[in-house]
Amino acid sequence: MRQEERKEWVNWSGSLRFTPGVVEEPESEEELCELIRRAAEEGRTVRPVGEGHSSTPIVATGDILVSLRRITGLVSHDEEAREATLRAGTGLQDVGPALHEVGLALENYGDVDFQALAGVVGTGTHGTGKDLGNFSSMVAGFRMVTASGDVVEVGEDDPGVLNAARVSLGALGIFTELRLRLVPAFRLRRREWCVHVEDCLANLDRLIEENRNFDFYWHPRRDEAQIRVMNPPGEEPEELFRELQPAGGLRKDEEGWSFEVIPEQRDLKFDEMQYMIPAGAFRDCFQEVRERIKERHRQYVGWRVLCRTVAADDGFLSPFYGRDTMTIALLQNNTLPHEEYFADMEPILRSYEGRPHWGKKHTLKADDLRPLYPMWDRFQEVRERLDPEGLFLNDYLREILIGE
Repeated sequence: MRQEERKEWVNWSGSLRFTPGVVEEPESEEELCELIRRAAEEGRTVRPVGEGHSSTPIVATGDILVSLRRITGLVSHDEEAREATLRAGTGLQDVGPALHEVGLALENYGDVDFQALAGVVGTGTHGTGKDLGNFSSMVAGFRMVTASGDVVEVGEDDPGVLNAARVSLGALGIFTELRLRLVPAFRLRRREWCVHVEDCLANLDRLIEENRNFDFYWHPRRDEAQIRVMNPPGEEPEELFRELQPAGGLRKDEEGWSFEVIPEQRDLKFDEMQYMIPAGAFRDCFQEVRERIKERHRQYVGWRVLCRTVAADDGFLSPFYGRDTMTIALLQNNTLPHEEYFADMEPILRSYEGRPHWGKKHTLKADDLRPLYPMWDRFQEVRERLDPEGLFLNDYLREILIGE
């Protein structure tokens, strides 16, 4: 097992820094079990870490930080059943090609793919598409090392634990394998173009309904929407495109396998606040956000606002639990201040029953979060059963899950 002593850890955007007591990199499930047993005996705490794309301190610890970067790869697949099992530390950039070789694919991706598989599942990370759920909704089963150092294997015959673990922030244990529901490998065509934001909003229902994947960036300084759609080649809504596409043509028009087309390449780093809004409330919420930014922040916002659509799911702490959702993400270059901007916008997002992305900037604590999640107490029951001593809790998780 590789081990690094005290060294500062920095997240992707540079907005989160801490120094763990030690960073452990087990090379197998057995080594991870041994590590957890030893930590429990010594009364220590453990936090799992992925690729560091989250900007909330869910992984921050002065004690043991565990990376799964050596526990990676495809374990098994069943093309007929459309399932595969992957080790939890596998990077998303490696998942697509590995599944493609066996004729399978993830149903969807997020906007980028440099995270670890366990991280996108554990935080409820998502892509876009009205019929497409987040990463955790693809999970049909898993293996997890619990606070006792034992391995539990959970499938769809145990929906209580499965739905608690799907979005669990590493608070129940550490995933070692994830069994995913998949689809046959498929190709997509991506098109992007810009229109005035009012034209986008006027056609919002059609854009959502007639495209497999649809989202848009709102550029505050130009009051312009950058529309992004993806569809299987030959299945594009051409009439809608003819009506909406400007004379200037497309900003992007490309085709490829899904894992090549959906994730974007991102060089510019940013901080982000993202809230999940009930789909029916999106228009009103977005217009209020738009007016506030134009009124107070337009000259300071260095980036854009991303709006996506996500299907409902059953994960107890999933921000999409029980309701079809549209998301509003405020993005700010990591070289520019974001605190005043985010603080001013958050009350608007909360006023529409918004649920924050667990891995993005927000200020909510346990008392704020509990009313947003109907299955909150069920999640806590599972957490207390699997980790009664709080071995997997850090100070931040105690604030947002327990209220300490």
